[in-house]
Amino acid sequence: MLELKEDSVLLDIKARNKDGVLKELAAAVHRDCPQVDLDTLYRLLRERENIGSTGVGNGVAIPHAKVSKLDRIHLGFGRSNEGIGFEAIDNQPVHFIVMILSPPDKPDEYLKTLGAVSRVLKKPEIRQQLSMAEDRNNILEILQDFQLLPERKK
Repeated sequence: MLELKEDSVLLDIKARNKDGVLKELAAAVHRDCPQVDLDTLYRLLRERENIGSTGVGNGVAIPHAKVSKLDRIHLGFGRSNEGIGFEAIDNQPVHFIVMILSPPDKPDEYLKTLGAVSRVLKKPEIRQQLSMAEDRNNILEILQDFQLLPERKK
């Protein structure tokens, strides 16, 4: 079951370039998986970006990496109101970043998560709602409404 922790949601990414975004979002997600060295997370994400940009178009990037020492998938979400050059497929700035960190021994879950994130963020209405969200809770509710995340326990 996918889970996005409130602490792993950044409403306004401070970084203005791809490397900065990877570092900033990795640091946010790292709070939820301290057993993995932060430099290792960044290095793995950077290695994946060197293969090809994870900027999938429509203002969306989905940086992802397989990380040893994880027992489940960890997600992070970042939003940049100004947009970030991410070498995206459509050459447009990225406004929404969903980071996926997965254990190497869960390839099916990893691919399903990547596909689900991509499908949900292709929808213009969800991108519009995410751009207008006022706080972290709003982001989580929107992703739940579009069935990317399960409903949170109250």
